[in-house]
Amino acid sequence: SHQSFESQYNMTIYAFVSENSPVSLWGLSPAQRLQRQLKAIGKESSGDMRNICWLESIDQLPADGQTLVLNGTYLFENRTLKGVLQQANSTLQSEDEAPAAAFVDAGRISECLVYMENPGQPVPEGLHVMQTSDMEAFDESLKRSTRPLLEKVSDTRKTELENWLYGNAYKGITDLVTKFVWPKPAKRFVRLCANMHISPNMVTSFGLLLVIAACYLFLNGYYGWGLLAGWLMTFLDTVDGKLARVTIQSSKFGHLYDHLIDLFHPPFWYIYWGMSLTAFQPVMGQGQEQMYWIIIVSYIAGRIVEGLFPLLGNCGIFTWRPYDAWFRLVTARRNPCLILLTMIFLAGTPEWGFIAVTFWSALTSLMLALRLLQAIIVRLNSGPLNSWLSEADVATGPDAYSFSVFGATRGAYGQQ
Repeated sequence: SHQSFESQYNMTIYAFVSENSPVSLWGLSPAQRLQRQLKAIGKESSGDMRNICWLESIDQLPADGQTLVLNGTYLFENRTLKGVLQQANSTLQSEDEAPAAAFVDAGRISECLVYMENPGQPVPEGLHVMQTSDMEAFDESLKRSTRPLLEKVSDTRKTELENWLYGNAYKGITDLVTKFVWPKPAKRFVRLCANMHISPNMVTSFGLLLVIAACYLFLNGYYGWGLLAGWLMTFLDTVDGKLARVTIQSSKFGHLYDHLIDLFHPPFWYIYWGMSLTAFQPVMGQGQEQMYWIIIVSYIAGRIVEGLFPLLGNCGIFTWRPYDAWFRLVTARRNPCLILLTMIFLAGTPEWGFIAVTFWSALTSLMLALRLLQAIIVRLNSGPLNSWLSEADVATGPDAYSFSVFGATRGAYGQQ
């Protein structure tokens, strides 16, 4: 019988690479990448996955315990490794049925190594055979639906695989600027940062300086310079996350640091912009102070709705149905609001930029609240909500076009 990984406790998992490739991807050798990946999995997991011990060679392997053997000539994604670790006494095969990994009791290592080093040999008796097609494709954290990665590494595929790693680090559902404008230029900057050993947190810190600079510039009426600082900050906000993922440098601190900056600064930009308008005239009976409150309340309400929605099931508000993914492109978050401010500033009427952001914030938050109400009704009548991206026929069914747009960010996978 195949005992589930989750039913085993207080055991150390020993991991080592049976073969290695000389090809580095985003500055990391396969062994370095796998070691960082397993360390990250251990930090973010509970139970036995927290107890992963990396071994430099099989000679260090104890006589008992769970053992993860990895073929370093393959490129793995964290989701792929987690899928293997969730099934004890199993082997992972590539699409050509060659063994790429095995997760077995230490006593079975010898026969597993013979099997892994001699493709075409029969699978050792009692091992569960899996492929990435057996694993969950939908990834709520990145709001996309792609098969977990398992690819053969070779020098001729280096650029292709680096593109895959970068593309797989990209959200499928996000705002229109992040999705359609930033992927290619951000990839070049991620490569520059990786080559210069610039850490993701250093990029985030420079972004924070730009946040503060934009606040000052907007408050003092330097709209053009403020917009330049703001757009550069949003670009770096794309870079830091992708850099962290492709170089396996994500951390709880880095995630919190980046998230808190993203969470708090947008309303201040809009309010400081409004405070610079000394000759502002009320619109629809709303003066500047009233508009400040509309911005604050709308922003907080929208974030609360986003936070409550996952309680209704297994998806977020923007991954529930295709409509929500399309709406995310223009929802009044930072980048769509910067588009409004930029376009209206270029038209020479900065006060209307402030007005547009205020009312678009209120309207989109109202729409999100109505969407939450609708979701509650569906939850009560039909049970927990699931994302349309997790449906079996998503790529060929009635939502195929939306899937082609939001299943992943195709522009992130392209050549530089």
